[in-house]
Amino acid sequence: FDQLAEIVDAVGDRIDVMMDGGVQRGTHVLKALALGAKAVGLGRYYLFPLAAAGRPGVERALEQMRVEIERAMKLMGCRRVAELQRRHLRFR
Repeated sequence: FDQLAEIVDAVGDRIDVMMDGGVQRGTHVLKALALGAKAVGLGRYYLFPLAAAGRPGVERALEQMRVEIERAMKLMGCRRVAELQRRHLRFR
């Protein structure tokens, strides 16, 4: 996340920036999108649920991700992903 905004600013509209790796929560997805990423890969996010419980484990994990994204978007005051902007984030 530390470099994502800088990368997005540097490449502008010439290429689409995608983030993959380190995504463990729905809020991580929203942060990446708000910083300008066009897509977010979940990478290994589903592997532990798959190993522990098979398909039902993956379905449960993805449902939890969906719920967290929806809840966080409501708290941010956004109804659609397209509304996400850097101004919705707080930096420490």
